[in-house]
Amino acid sequence: MRNDPVPAARQMLGVPFRLQGRVPEYGLDCVGLVASAFGLTDGVPTGYTLRGGDLQRFERIVRDLGFVRRHAGWRRSDLLMFRPGPAQVHLGLWTGESLIHADAGLGRIVETPGIPNWPVLSAWLYRRRSA
Repeated sequence: MRNDPVPAARQMLGVPFRLQGRVPEYGLDCVGLVASAFGLTDGVPTGYTLRGGDLQRFERIVRDLGFVRRHAGWRRSDLLMFRPGPAQVHLGLWTGESLIHADAGLGRIVETPGIPNWPVLSAWLYRRRSA
């Protein structure tokens, strides 16, 4: 686990978007970006679709990776969970002033300045991987 995943995430800017992607050299999706930025290699799930995101499933995924829900506010290195469209769930890394995420529409990992335009469902702090 990295102490500050933001520099690692910034190194992945421009990496191609790839659904279920887990290796930056071949492409990443939002889960792969978060896992790579935090240095998480084991137990990173696949088998979900781009559309039809199940919120409870994504919450389970981030809990199983060692994140705990923040009750108020966002801080640098928090994982943000969004609802970018109907039945969609998306993850991104908050830098304190911008969002780093896997943008399927642009086809790559991007950093978007300012507060995200999508409804933020929750913020998550990395604590530890569950046993």
